[in-house]
Amino acid sequence: MHIEQLALEQYRNYESMLIEFDDTVNVIIGENAQGKTNVIESIYVLAMAKSHRTSNDKDLIRWEAEYAKIKGRVQKKHQSLPLELIISKKGKKAKVNHLEQTRLSQYIGNMNVVMFAPEDLTLVKGSPQVRRRFIDMEIGQVSPVYLHDLSLYHKVLQQRNHYLKQLQTKRASDYTMLDVLTDQLIELAVKVMKKRFEFIRMLQKWAGPLHSGISRGIESLTILYEPAAGISQEHSDEQMQSILEELFQKGRKKEVDRGVTLTGPHRDDLLFYVNEKNIQTFGSQGQQRTTALAVKLAEIELIQSEIGEYPILLLDDVLSELDDYRQSHLLNTIHGKVQTFVTTTNTDGIEHDTLNAASAYNVTDGAITQIK
Repeated sequence: MHIEQLALEQYRNYESMLIEFDDTVNVIIGENAQGKTNVIESIYVLAMAKSHRTSNDKDLIRWEAEYAKIKGRVQKKHQSLPLELIISKKGKKAKVNHLEQTRLSQYIGNMNVVMFAPEDLTLVKGSPQVRRRFIDMEIGQVSPVYLHDLSLYHKVLQQRNHYLKQLQTKRASDYTMLDVLTDQLIELAVKVMKKRFEFIRMLQKWAGPLHSGISRGIESLTILYEPAAGISQEHSDEQMQSILEELFQKGRKKEVDRGVTLTGPHRDDLLFYVNEKNIQTFGSQGQQRTTALAVKLAEIELIQSEIGEYPILLLDDVLSELDDYRQSHLLNTIHGKVQTFVTTTNTDGIEHDTLNAASAYNVTDGAITQIK
């Protein structure tokens, strides 16, 4: 798939912009703070209905404007699909083929993207929250059901935490209500964890060989999903449920004392092992970067295997963060099969056929023009 056309209105520092893109590689060049990252961020937001840079949607609206609008035309295998997202202070409105979607989970997945930015190099060594967000965003692109279940899980989690606070402060004393919320949470937790196990299994299938290639065959990568104590992918739904029930029963007093839910997918993590060594703790920066790159390239193949089309790849200022060998490996892997957007302050020192043949655009003060 590829995005043929992008239109922005009152988005970040763009008052109005309409541009058409090449279906192979597009290089967006500009000095810092001119708006080049805003272009590929807008593509990401059009796909995911949220930004990779901020959790506050209001940041996306141009200064003193009432709303921001992103429109794009996506060419897929069997159709050309118009997408539209309007972000206002009241919320978000999403349209597919000019029809408004009642839920964002119905909208997400119509255009698939993989983002690789400098902060993604912290995927390995960053906080568990970073890795949970990565899992949730990627599964959500190929599974609307997962997004729906996850959304329900967080709603029940919020209600449960609120009730635990009431029990903690003695404003409530009825434990029957806590049991009801716990049962609801466990049912949704099992669904979320099962899908995460399945996703990590598929990610491992693609990331292992890719990591071996980047490391010239001298390192092997293992990715493990680490859920609540004692749960593994071999367990049935009933076994997972039983383990969680026991954990909640044992931890009830502690949860009430602290006023917060201490068990569940919202506290799970991913572990990365290279040659059986946990590289979050013991890996070099080079090993951590190789792992992050292998995981991002694996995402591309995983999405293709799930939906039958390659996603759009967004490389935000990341080439300068990689050494020549990793740069070449990345560009060789995507060459000729993935529509790619690259932002950079300049292309000096990056010599590669993929970039030499690319369309190029210059961004200055919220205006974009094609230069090649």
